Amino acid sequence: MNGTLIVNADDFGLTPGVSHGIVRGYREGVITSTSMLAIAPAFDIAVALASSGDTDDLGVGAHLALVGEDPPLLGAKEIPSLVDARGNLAASWRVFLRRAAVGAIDEADIRRELSAQLDRLAELGRPLTHIDTHQHLHLWPVVRNVALPLAVQSGIPAVRVPWSRSHGPIGVVVRRLARALRRQADALGLLCPGAFLGLDEAGSLDETALLLAVGTLGAHRGDSVEIGCHPGEAVDPDRSRYAWDYRWEAELAGLTSHGVRHAIAKTGFELGNFATLRRCIP
Repeated sequence: MNGTLIVNADDFGLTPGVSHGIVRGYREGVITSTSMLAIAPAFDIAVALASSGDTDDLGVGAHLALVGEDPPLLGAKEIPSLVDARGNLAASWRVFLRRAAVGAIDEADIRRELSAQLDRLAELGRPLTHIDTHQHLHLWPVVRNVALPLAVQSGIPAVRVPWSRSHGPIGVVVRRLARALRRQADALGLLCPGAFLGLDEAGSLDETALLLAVGTLGAHRGDSVEIGCHPGEAVDPDRSRYAWDYRWEAELAGLTSHGVRHAIAKTGFELGNFATLRRCIP
């Protein structure tokens, strides 16, 4: 057995174009799983798409968010340490972590906001297969110490463990944090893939990059692997408010290409989602 390959698309609900692109990548390509963003403007569109009869096999998880352009579900009086004077979340993980480093982030606020997001995701009416976080914040103890127990309490069986292959300082830190996250997930009985690809290539996982990622699967033979991606339709005016420099349409083209599907088939990996995972080993 060569293992299970999860191809998970993040940001389901971000915009109409991203949401429709993810579902097209599932129907016409290799996407098997997606992570839904409860605070996103197109949340209702994503719920409708996920509720259509032909998406029953698409695994849907929670893309929990404590940073970014979109407002939290709760108000400033409920989560004061997470927002600025205008009620906005920190713009990025760097801003969030600078505040956390000086003790300005209250774990109780994190718990309230993430609980509200999970409650909203329950509107989907189907079991969530996993959790992960916007900008991978659950790598850090201040977030994972809240997010992982909430997953257990909510009956969510699995969690993403991000990984970086970069030799730079960020890669070193990510790997150290990932090992701690994996140990904590295992202690709580949460499942996780044995490997993750796509962090270093985020926003630029086009066909060429996907083929390179698939080419590394042989090193994980017999294990489970997640490829994280960010597809979207080419025409999507609502996406202009997110200055991420992502190549959403190029990722969707790669994920629906014959070449990528053929390359995956040659590896022997079976496409699946988080619902088919076995227990992770630290």
